[in-house]
Formats: sequence, C-alpha cells, structure tokens
Amino acid sequence: MAVLLVTDDTFLNHDTGPGHPESVDRIRSVYKALNDEDFGRLIRRTPIDATEAQMAAPHSSDLVTSILEAAPTDGYRHIDPDTVMSPGTDEAIRRGAGSLVLAVDSVISGEAESAFCAVRPPGHHAERDRPMGFCFVNNVAVAAMHARQAHGLKKIAVVDFDVHHGNGTQDIFWDEPDLFFASSHQYPHYPGTGATEDTGGHNNVVNVPLPPGTGGGAFRKAFERDILPALDSFAPELILVSAGFDAHKDDPLSDMGLEEDDFFWVTRQILSVAHRHADGRVVSALEGGYNLRALGASAAAHVKALMKG
Repeated sequence: MAVLLVTDDTFLNHDTGPGHPESVDRIRSVYKALNDEDFGRLIRRTPIDATEAQMAAPHSSDLVTSILEAAPTDGYRHIDPDTVMSPGTDEAIRRGAGSLVLAVDSVISGEAESAFCAVRPPGHHAERDRPMGFCFVNNVAVAAMHARQAHGLKKIAVVDFDVHHGNGTQDIFWDEPDLFFASSHQYPHYPGTGATEDTGGHNNVVNVPLPPGTGGGAFRKAFERDILPALDSFAPELILVSAGFDAHKDDPLSDMGLEEDDFFWVTRQILSVAHRHADGRVVSALEGGYNLRALGASAAAHVKALMKG
C-alpha cells in the first residue's frame, strides 16, 4: 500500500535548550530509523507552511498570531515552564501543521492510502485557547478541520496512544458531535485529565486511563474492550492518529511497559477500522517519545504497520 512520509529539516530548527526532553535529537532518531532500506517504498514529501487560517480553525486567530509573534529573535522564550520557543520555532509550527494538511490532501486525493507526519513540536496538549506541554498548535485538530472545510468530510476520528492524555484534542472536540476522540494514557499522570467519565458533550470522547506498569497485554485488552468498538461504531470517514511512543517501557517520562510490537499491533487495529469505514485513510502525527532508541524503533514499527496496508 502507498504510504506517505511527510517531514522537513525545518523541524531541526526548533531548539528547546539544553536538557529539554523534547529535543532536536528526537526527530533525528526518527529520520535515522526511517532511512533503512525497509522503507524504500515510502512516498517522501516535504510540506509547505500551513496558513494562519488553517491553524486558527481549531483555535482562534488571536491565539495563533500571538504564538507566532512570540518566537524570539535570539535565545529562548518560555510560554510555560515546559514549553519553549527559539528563533526557529515559529517556522517549525507552520511547517508541522502544514505537514498534516498535505497528508490529508494526499490521502483524500488517493495519492497515498495512509501517511505518517514526522513533525515537531508535538501538538496534542494544545487546547483551543492555550499552548502547553511542549505543544503550540494542535496538529491533528488542524488536520480534522482541514478535512472538514476543504474536503467536506463530516465524521473524523482521532485515536491517541501517547502516554499522556491528549487534553488539547479533547478540549477542541468536546462539543463537536461529528468529531470523535479516543485516548489511552497513563493515569494519574501529566496533564491530569482523561478520566473515564469524561465522555464529551455528545458521547464522542472515550478515555481509557491505565495505571503505571501497564504492559502490552493489558493495553491491548483495553483497546479491544473500549476504544476499537467505539471507533467502529462511530464509522469515521478519516482516522487521524496522535502517535506518541512514550508509553514504551524504556521511556524516561512514563511508567508504562509497551514495546515496539504493541505499537505495530495498535496501528494494525486502527487500520482495520479505517478499511471498514474510511477507504483505509489514516493520517498519523508524531507526538511524544523521549528515549531516542525506543522512539526510532517504535516509529519504524508504526510505519511498517501502515505499509502492510
């Protein structure tokens, strides 16, 4: 199956400073893993910048403008204690959202059946009116709104298996009956949201909080019990994935026990639903993952699952 890889060297210019876990080496580890000969069949594309209107669709024009204007001309600027900007951050934000726009256009046009966007900064903590948690603009939410506005899709789902709850996506989707959000995440953990009883304004949110130490078997059972049936019932026309790999057993920012095979498995399950309802259309965006070896290997497993079709 034709799989699109969207990325750009612009993401190397977002500098978070010494010791920050969301470092430029993260994207380098993904590049290295996906340059293996196993990935020679990937369609590789570089994006253009998303427009401010595209980025503002799930947020607000004032928020996007203020974020982009906050990028310093030298040094660093902290939006909050964890969320850092450098002189290259504004361009990386535009290009990251633009990667998702390009990927949506490509899968809907039929150029590719699925796509993986290797982007940074990540996006799933960015709420409608607030950047936070390393995130500035919510990339998958930009993709969902673009699919709706530019292509007329109505039912769009996001599945988030990052170890941290995608509070930003939940916030944006909460009152949208034709948007579906499902998240598996360690709980309690940052950002402290994602309780089971949080089900959205239209029963369109599924949260599966998992205790520290959860391994692959329990993770898979939770997906099979709670997320996959709800996703199937929603019958999306497009599935977006917040692909965070920080639930890996070696990740320094979590206490979960997943391995590469678990990310391969969950990607195959999501694809199965996409084939039933969405002509196989899946667009995935890199979120977390902070052990460099585990991140590269897990991203490779995820993309191999997409390539299997």
